[in-house]
Amino acid sequence: MNKKYFLIIFLAIILSISACSPSQINIISTNKGAIEKLVNSSHQEGDLVFARQQIDPKRTNPLIFFNTVGDGQSPSGDKVHLTDNPSEYPYDINPLNGLPVQDPETLSYPPAVVTITNWPPSARPQAGLNFSPIVFEWYIGEGMSRYQAIFYGDYPEYQNYPNNTNNAGDGSSGNSMGGDSSGNNNNNDEPLLGPIRSGRLPFEKVRSLYNGFLVMASAYKGVMANLNQFANIFGSDESNINSAMIKVSTLRTFAYDAHQKMGDVNLSGMTFDVNPPSGGQPANRLWFMYNALNQVIWDYDESLGIYNRYQYTEDGKNTFIADTDKLDGKKLSYSNIIIMYAEHHVCSETVFDANLLYINRAPAILFRDGQVYNIYWTTKNEEYEKKTGKLRPVRFIDDKGDPFPLKPGQTWIFVVPLGNGVWESAKSEDVDAMITDQKKVASDLLYNWIFRKETGSGIWATQYRASLMIEDTDVCSLIH
Repeated sequence: MNKKYFLIIFLAIILSISACSPSQINIISTNKGAIEKLVNSSHQEGDLVFARQQIDPKRTNPLIFFNTVGDGQSPSGDKVHLTDNPSEYPYDINPLNGLPVQDPETLSYPPAVVTITNWPPSARPQAGLNFSPIVFEWYIGEGMSRYQAIFYGDYPEYQNYPNNTNNAGDGSSGNSMGGDSSGNNNNNDEPLLGPIRSGRLPFEKVRSLYNGFLVMASAYKGVMANLNQFANIFGSDESNINSAMIKVSTLRTFAYDAHQKMGDVNLSGMTFDVNPPSGGQPANRLWFMYNALNQVIWDYDESLGIYNRYQYTEDGKNTFIADTDKLDGKKLSYSNIIIMYAEHHVCSETVFDANLLYINRAPAILFRDGQVYNIYWTTKNEEYEKKTGKLRPVRFIDDKGDPFPLKPGQTWIFVVPLGNGVWESAKSEDVDAMITDQKKVASDLLYNWIFRKETGSGIWATQYRASLMIEDTDVCSLIH
């Protein structure tokens, strides 16, 4: 081989390598061990879940950062074209949690945004929260909270879940989805999700942003007039306020029908990285209080890299009890906990709305990997919105407007009014004992302890301040 041909081959090799350099293909992490630890945390081998999927050892790149340039490999090894357009995701990655799905076809269906109750305490443990990529927790008045759990991607599978023994039926009334079904659950192999409760005004904002459909147990008529694309699910036992559950097969049918009606959706915009960003502060715990009887602690498990949720329960227990999922019996364990600030407008104690649409930038606080970060969220119109007229999910950004990565996995979002303070609370052996040993402590003592401040403790705390909502007669007009 002469020198001329050798030089040509050598240059070709150099160009090939440079074309795949990190400066052009930004693969944030291919650390298979770290991702296996992440997705398998708190689950035994063989568990069928979609929030923590089992990693296929044949996958060449378990996780790819989605804002990339050039040609790359999808997690399944297929060739995909990756660009700096965040709307282009690998075909088998769930854009809401950054993890692979078992059935990529499910990503073509619109998300189900399911209203799940947290009050009364008899509703706990709820069924399905360990299988939701994103949960929004809303204050609903009188010290109570309610969830919007987004189900998107792989649904819980048909199998004998150890605690899937609720015989409540699921049935749908007339709804804007164009379909209905009813019937009792006679097959414990099929998961039931819930309990489901009524919709509220701000729930429509979440539905719009995620291009999905609401699942709820109806709503006040004035509220319902402001909701779109919903299915009503009612319980089969009038004496049991927690009897409204929905079968996974029914949810699949609704999702299929919604896809036929609404078409394809774009859920791009979130970015993920298994490696925590720099600039965080220690955050081993988040203590979130609505009132003395409604308190939550998210406690960081360093060995698994996730936050476990504990709810204060007074009725004879007077301690923090680990929240679990009724389907699999496992703790509610999330990779990202976010406090998201939004302007709230109020008509009465239980009737209010929140501004989530077309927001250029608003503050948020992110807890991940035992660290806390001051970040921002946005739903502003960008090129996709201007071209299609459709919305995209909440995106998280830094102070320069660049995407801020979440940890791959599930995300829990508290929505609070602007100005709701957060501080570091003092360490307390008694609170530690409530979590580890279920020590009993009266709620009024906790109410005092949460406000003891200690810089550098790594224990962050907040109390929901409904008084920060803005009185607005226009909200009253919406429902009358």
